[in-house]
Amino acid sequence: MIMNYVTKIRAKVNIYASKKSSNLFDGSYKSIYQGNGLDFENLREYIPGDNIRDIDWKASSRSGKMLVKRYIAEKKHNILIVWDSGKKMMAHSKGMEIKKDLALNVGGIVGYLAAKNGDNVGALYNRNGMIQYHPLRMGMHNIERILTTYDKEQFEGYNSNLEKNLNYIVKNIRRKMIIFVISDATGIRDVSSSTLKKLVGRHDVLFVRIGDVEYTDAGMADRKKNKKVQTSFNMEKNTYVPEFILKNKKLIKMEQEVKQKLDDENENKLLQYRIISTEIDSEEEMIDKIVELLEGHRYANSR
Repeated sequence: MIMNYVTKIRAKVNIYASKKSSNLFDGSYKSIYQGNGLDFENLREYIPGDNIRDIDWKASSRSGKMLVKRYIAEKKHNILIVWDSGKKMMAHSKGMEIKKDLALNVGGIVGYLAAKNGDNVGALYNRNGMIQYHPLRMGMHNIERILTTYDKEQFEGYNSNLEKNLNYIVKNIRRKMIIFVISDATGIRDVSSSTLKKLVGRHDVLFVRIGDVEYTDAGMADRKKNKKVQTSFNMEKNTYVPEFILKNKKLIKMEQEVKQKLDDENENKLLQYRIISTEIDSEEEMIDKIVELLEGHRYANSR
C-alpha cells in the first residue's frame, strides 16, 4: 500500500514542529500513560506522593489501612480516534479551513504518534446513522487505511450523531482505551452528561474542539481575496448568510455572546468529569495544541 496520507501527516509534523518541539511532542504523547494504560496487579499500603485516584477506598475501609492499587504496564496501549461527521464538518474553521480536513489532520497526527510508539490504533465515526468502526490494530498501514476511509466519506447530506458514537463505545468496547474525540462546539453540546460519566468510568477521554468560523471572519477573509462577502454558509439552513448580518454590529455581538456561552457550558461539562479539551482552529497550531492537550491530561491525572 502506498502511504500517501501518512506521508502527508509526517510532512506536516516536520513543517509545524521544530526539533525541540518535536521531541516535546513525542514526550507529551508518552506522558499520558503515567498512571494510565495499566493492568491491576495487587494492593499495597499508601506512600506519600501516590496518586489519590489509585486509592482503593473499600479495601482501605476493610483493612483499616490506606491501600492503593498496584499496576503493571501493558505492552501495548489502545488509542481510539472518534471523529464527528455530517454536513457541519464541511463548514469552515476559524482558520478558514474545512473542519473535516482539519479533523482528519488532527486524528492523523495522533494516530501517527501512536503507531510510531508501537500502540494499537482504532477509529470510529458515524455515517448517516451507521457506526463505522476500525478495530484496534498496529502499524502505519492501519493508520493509512483509517485516514483514507474517513477522508473519502461524503458528509453533506446528513446531520451528525456524536452521542451515538460514544454510546456505541460504552456498550460494545470493553478494552481500556485512551479516546480522542474530535468534534466542534455543537457536537460537544449534544453529548449527554450520563454518556460522559459512563465513558470516563472505563476509559481516558480527551476532546479536541474544531473552532467554527465567525460570520465576521468569513467576511473579512472574502474581502481580502476580492470575493463577495456573502460566502459564509449556514449549514443548518442550507443557505448563505445575508450580507447585512455580516455588517450588523448588534447581531455580531449577539453571535459572539451565544458562542461564548456555549463554549463555557461545554468546558464546565467536560471538567465535571475531569476531561481535558483544547480548541484547534488551523493547521499551524495543531502541534502546539495537541501538546497542550496531552500535557493538560497528564497534569490532571497526577493530581
